[in-house]
Amino acid sequence: MKCPFCDSPDTKVIDSRPTEEGHAIRRRRGCDRCNKRFTTYEKVEETILMVVKKDNRREVFDRQKVLNGIVKACEKRPVSMARMEQMVDEIERELNNQMEKEVDSTYIGELIMEQLKKVDEVAYVRFASVYRQFTDVNTFIKEIEKLIGKQER
Repeated sequence: MKCPFCDSPDTKVIDSRPTEEGHAIRRRRGCDRCNKRFTTYEKVEETILMVVKKDNRREVFDRQKVLNGIVKACEKRPVSMARMEQMVDEIERELNNQMEKEVDSTYIGELIMEQLKKVDEVAYVRFASVYRQFTDVNTFIKEIEKLIGKQER
């Protein structure tokens, strides 16, 4: 790290500690040449995740949209807000672990359904009915039969 005062490359870290939020490291540094001190912050570089919609439009991933969809599906169900936020955390972690800059919206929808299926089957069916755009009662019944079939195994 170059000294901001004299441009010397000979600086050393005197003290390091995490910031209050814990998302960065605060480093107190000293210059060997001019003996001045300065502070730097080190944090993880976050990549922007783009969502590719069905019509090929791209928009920035919005955690709040995922949470809103889950909240709507879980309306009047015994699922706590903390559990819904935990589902979003797991979905976001999975997306970040993919190490891709772009992800299809359909993949996100499948991840949401996977989480809902584990937590509340009624919420899962609600979300699936909108997400998969059930056109009639028969497709709705088939989805429920698939759900029941997996329980019996």
